[in-house]
Amino acid sequence: MERLVIIPTYNEKENIQAIITAVMTLPIEFHVLVIDDGSPDGTADIVKQMMADTYQGRLFIVERQGKQGLGTAYICGFRWAIEHQYDYIFEMDADFSHNPQDLLKLYDACANQGADVAIGSRYVSGVNVVNWPIGRVLMSYFASKYVRFVLGVDIHDTTAGFKCYRRQVLETIELDKIRFKGYAFQIEMKYTAYKCGFTIKEVPIVFVNRVLGTSKMSGGIFSEALLGVIRLRISSWTRKYPQKQ
Repeated sequence: MERLVIIPTYNEKENIQAIITAVMTLPIEFHVLVIDDGSPDGTADIVKQMMADTYQGRLFIVERQGKQGLGTAYICGFRWAIEHQYDYIFEMDADFSHNPQDLLKLYDACANQGADVAIGSRYVSGVNVVNWPIGRVLMSYFASKYVRFVLGVDIHDTTAGFKCYRRQVLETIELDKIRFKGYAFQIEMKYTAYKCGFTIKEVPIVFVNRVLGTSKMSGGIFSEALLGVIRLRISSWTRKYPQKQ
């Protein structure tokens, strides 16, 4: 089993069928794992219907009770992927802000270009964001600059949520020590991979704001990231990170 795309969902009934179909019809085979946090809109029912009707053996779901946060959803997915021996594990949003075609570029970066982690980057070649209010673009762009400065990492899009990991990365990172659940989770995962000695490559993508459904972004999530980055840097001074073998 090679490639698994993890898609966390909460109330994504408008998007979920189309995003799964888009991934499943790519020219190389991907499997999809949906982590649904008890969506009251019936997202999980749509996934289970597709599992039964069309994508048996390629589409899977883990249903959790209530909203438990993006970070815990992905860590649940990572553990599932390791247990099922997938070689390449992807993070992707359900709302088409990430173009499923770009999964091929992320995979190529890890499978053929020597990357351990490939990041779908909005900022590695300018600012490639469509349909975001200018205030949100600036907030995201300068947040990445701030994180880069505080943590001392050469990553342009530190908050990106579109990624591919080689399995060894997720097996090496001590997942039970990942503390953040919201926006800062993406920063912590990248920084931990960097501190463990893994090769990180940014792949330019165009990020498109969702058309259907509602954003899960909030001010609280953003402030967690701002303060969390400082805590992350301070704790790294004494922490021993397991190293890439």
